[in-house]
Amino acid sequence: MKDPIETERLVLRELLLSDAEVMFELDSNPNVHLYLGNKPFTKIEESKAQIENIQKQYKDFGTGRRAVILKETNEFIGWSGIKFITNEINNHQSFYEIGYRFIEKHWNKGYATEAGKAFIDHAFRKMKVDAIYAYADEGNQNSRKTLEKLGLRFVNSFEYEGETQVWYELNNPNL
Repeated sequence: MKDPIETERLVLRELLLSDAEVMFELDSNPNVHLYLGNKPFTKIEESKAQIENIQKQYKDFGTGRRAVILKETNEFIGWSGIKFITNEINNHQSFYEIGYRFIEKHWNKGYATEAGKAFIDHAFRKMKVDAIYAYADEGNQNSRKTLEKLGLRFVNSFEYEGETQVWYELNNPNL
């Protein structure tokens, strides 16, 4: 897990506690949380706790969300990655989920798709996972378009934490 993954424009590396300030910039923006239950962070401690939780996932599952760094500027622009989900969501339990979240000024530049393709390739070729899943708020058209660009297919809609979500999946073509 330690080695960064590189794409044409991005470096995907483990999240560090020193990323807390930029993580807080990301998660304190109400626009970022529009489709995430409208609960933006209000204290930097929330970002630190989130990073610590992700670092625990690295140790426990060998995977987790990673910082997305723009090669050109060495700037933290958000996070993306494969997370192992242990609780039950949409009748699935113990599965690998792809996700992403970016600082607003970096939206609509193809970064989620670029990082997502690298993570899916990593999950299928290196981790040998059977399938990748994802879910998003039903109204989040941009996220849904990204999932479809990544090759995931819509499966169903379901209720989760009081919101209508859409479920996507992609099976490993190498198995």
